[in-house]
Amino acid sequence: MSAFMQEVDKRSDSALASGALLPIESEQMEVVDRGLTFILRWVSSLSAKDAAKKIIPGGPRDPNFNPFLHPEPALTVGPLGAHHVAILNKFPVCERHLVLARREFAEQQAPLDISDFTVMATLMSESGGLGFYNGGAAAGASQRHKHVQWLPAMPGNAGLGYLAEGLPSELPLLATTQHPALPFKHVFVRVDCGLGVPVAKSAASMYKAYELACGQLGFVPNEVGLLPACNMLVQDGWMLLVPRSREHAGEVSINALSYGGTLYVRTPEQLEPIRRAGPLALLREVA
Repeated sequence: MSAFMQEVDKRSDSALASGALLPIESEQMEVVDRGLTFILRWVSSLSAKDAAKKIIPGGPRDPNFNPFLHPEPALTVGPLGAHHVAILNKFPVCERHLVLARREFAEQQAPLDISDFTVMATLMSESGGLGFYNGGAAAGASQRHKHVQWLPAMPGNAGLGYLAEGLPSELPLLATTQHPALPFKHVFVRVDCGLGVPVAKSAASMYKAYELACGQLGFVPNEVGLLPACNMLVQDGWMLLVPRSREHAGEVSINALSYGGTLYVRTPEQLEPIRRAGPLALLREVA
């Protein structure tokens, strides 16, 4: 285990003991849709997040609330790279769920830059896992302050592995493709990233892949420099970019992790309706 991950665990234990970090209760089921295995998981921290921030599904967020500009000390792991700080997600979906926030304010829908990919590559090169990004409120981002996130690779956690069989294994680096089972607009790019890949090499590959995916999807910054809402996931040699139209499918908030095969819900009662409708129908509805 890396020294950084030891610090993450130490900070997590302390934050749990003080009540700054919420413990996780969960309940889940598996659903197979068009040959893809999804996990539907109720996580107690998400309903607590709604209560704490008074977010109404589909409603407005307070534009003046910014937990990342001066992050809660009990949740702050410390600086990571030249431009980011690593923060324990106060409302985690799993252990070691990290927010990697810019130290200075930038809009969440501003294009990702090489430093955003460098901070993800730093964690992925040492510890593997999934890097992801919710590009705007319509893509599931709860804050305007620019940040990316990271989850460890663990059973039940979101990731791109559930899609692997439908992707061409011999695709050259920076080539693009689509997954035949996904009924919505998206692009996959082959990238050089993951456990053991040098940080600079991984970050450069991911940044080029992101620019390529944005170009293929026709993403152009608007008059204030912001891109359309989207989700980005990157793990073990693949990047997925999905354009978004809105956040909610019914009462369920859909973010990048949903496109990583795990749909997280606020209440256990939401699990069965998703099972009946099928996860892909929800993902298509908001893409």
